[in-house]
Amino acid sequence: MPDWIIKVEHLAKRYLLRHQATRGSYVTLRETMVERCRAVFGSSGAAPPARENFWALKDISFEVKKGEVLGIIGRNGAGKSTLLKILSRITVPTEGRVRLRGRVASLLEVGTGFHPELTGRENIFLNGAILGMTKAEIRRKFEEIVAFSEIEKFLDTPVKRYSSGMYVRLAFAVAAHLEPEVLVVDEVLAVGDAEFQKKCLGKMQAVATTGRTVLFVSHNLQAVSLLCSRAMLLRSGSLAYIGGVEETINSYTSTFAQGNDAHEPPSRRPGSGEYRYTQASPTRKYFGGADEKAINFNIERRGNLLGKMWLSAFVVDASGTVLAQCDSRLVGALLGDFEQIAGQFRLRSPWLKPGSYRVDLFICATGIVDFWEGACTINISPILPYSVSVSEDGVKAGLVFCDFTWETNDATGRPKGDSWSGKRHVVEVGKIS
Repeated sequence: MPDWIIKVEHLAKRYLLRHQATRGSYVTLRETMVERCRAVFGSSGAAPPARENFWALKDISFEVKKGEVLGIIGRNGAGKSTLLKILSRITVPTEGRVRLRGRVASLLEVGTGFHPELTGRENIFLNGAILGMTKAEIRRKFEEIVAFSEIEKFLDTPVKRYSSGMYVRLAFAVAAHLEPEVLVVDEVLAVGDAEFQKKCLGKMQAVATTGRTVLFVSHNLQAVSLLCSRAMLLRSGSLAYIGGVEETINSYTSTFAQGNDAHEPPSRRPGSGEYRYTQASPTRKYFGGADEKAINFNIERRGNLLGKMWLSAFVVDASGTVLAQCDSRLVGALLGDFEQIAGQFRLRSPWLKPGSYRVDLFICATGIVDFWEGACTINISPILPYSVSVSEDGVKAGLVFCDFTWETNDATGRPKGDSWSGKRHVVEVGKIS
């Protein structure tokens, strides 16, 4: 008998997108009245919405062995979630086929498979039944599920009143404890707190040691490195690499080191797409750790008018940890509608350690309009921002450098000896010019 538990053969998924035609400028009252008259009288002069074939996945083939923990990484819009939905039988492929041996439990979105009006207790039995478990099996695991989820006080509360973190706790506890042959986990663990994420990773490691298979999608490269025995990289819906975890991660991070990825057109990026970033680049090749870091960007309109928008940026280290979120609303910077605009994002703190950092850029309105993962990279020179050099053990811990002061006093409370401080620095959240 073959040793695979999942076999994917020439898999492809196509979606048909409809775009409302835009004129690239504001619509006059006359144009609006003409279009409405055409609609009333059935005139064929009105332009129909444009259609586009969007291939979320293209000709993907691979096998997963029983007991393997496979990490799936790639930029947003690369096709990771679409692949998991096909493997979980939530959607069907356009081409190719998937062969599965065994029961699949999926944790793809917060609250998937839960009924909002039912209590946590009732949803454990409902979700278990959806996964194909008998009532006796669910009862046998019930106490363990509740203990792991840590929501015992709210067990008889309708889940519509749960926070997103409570949803994740309960959903993961059900999926991981009901002994599926294959456990599929998407990025939803990012919703939980750090302690619960650690607990979930430990549970997935335990699941893998029992011979069950785990498919794990995450932007946390450290978690992928610790948990997975093999990894695959998706790029623009295609399988770019599959093999060792370290090699796959290096292949992924190299795309950010090269700057903006020409393989990822703006139309593949997440978001509603009315506006898109078209360019982003740092003003210098290298910055000092305590220097102001500046990024120039351009945005253009590609759809309907939205009214008010705001911008946001994530500064992300090599392990995938978000070190800072810089939201323009916090400094009173909002945008109205426009055709094209140029701007600059400036980051004054924290002091970044030497190395390369990814910058993710967002445009937001009522939801995400554009999410450009890895819009650009900022490089920090190996020169420390402190006036005195010390051995490596004085600076190796922590994610960032800080502006700080140490002082001592004698028994009378008067200053004694010297005082030391890092370079003085006024902290300001990044403003948008």
